[in-house]
Amino acid sequence: MTELLHYEFMRRALIAAVLVGLVTPVIGTFLVQRRLALLGDGIGHVALTGVALGLLTSTSPVVTAAVVATLGAVLMELVRVRTRTSGDVALALLFYGGIAGGVLLIGLTPGASNATLTSFLFGSVSTVAEEDIWVVGVLAAGVLAVLAVFGRELFVLCQDEEVARAHGLPVRFLSILLAVTAALTVVIAMRVVGVLMVSALMIVPVAAAQQLSRSFRVTMGLAVFIGLLSSVGGLTTAFYSDLAPGATIVLLALAVYCVAVVAGGVLRRTTKGRGAAPASADPTDTMLQTDRGKVTP
Repeated sequence: MTELLHYEFMRRALIAAVLVGLVTPVIGTFLVQRRLALLGDGIGHVALTGVALGLLTSTSPVVTAAVVATLGAVLMELVRVRTRTSGDVALALLFYGGIAGGVLLIGLTPGASNATLTSFLFGSVSTVAEEDIWVVGVLAAGVLAVLAVFGRELFVLCQDEEVARAHGLPVRFLSILLAVTAALTVVIAMRVVGVLMVSALMIVPVAAAQQLSRSFRVTMGLAVFIGLLSSVGGLTTAFYSDLAPGATIVLLALAVYCVAVVAGGVLRRTTKGRGAAPASADPTDTMLQTDRGKVTP
């Protein structure tokens, strides 16, 4: 591990990996709760257009990606709410428009190549600059601040939109806020795992944590731990084994998920043998139905 820290680019990559592992599972928990697991993929494709725009205009690709991804997320939510277009169709529009716009603008960028596009599609830790770290750090702080302020309202929205509306919550504002936070999270993670795999790091740690907990808060905490383990562990493994960092991080997260499935099965059989588990003291702190069965308050 100490050898890894001798390289400046790896020190920057480790900082980025920690930020990614911390933030992506947090927003991913809300997306899973609202059944929007593929939102990160759609926004990732739009972020690619922002990256290409930054390269074309010789500005920071991370900043332009953040702006374009945010606008795309807001547009998607408005299309979903104001028209008859369903959520999956709105996501499809993001997929197709984002990837087409990115490829087109990359082709117009002088000096750009397939290698340039690949580094953003699949991540490239060696190209993480100090400027990127500052931008990603500010974005990460912003995302966590939003969730700290609006976390409970967003949870109610993700549980049941009609219940949130009945309680007088600003449903449209909260929906757009969630989409925008997801967009910024995608931009935070794209330099490490790439825009095509960023959604995996938002969802897989949450899916693994769901195998071990019924509580929303505990699930989020476990997901953050798994996200950090996958990001830092995957980056370290990739460095010493000369592997692609983004793919290694995602595969490590999937390996943790497989272990969690087995451990969760053993835990449930043990709990069943000892009697039903006690109900959560807070009925609002409960995950929705998951692949392992219905979760009850």
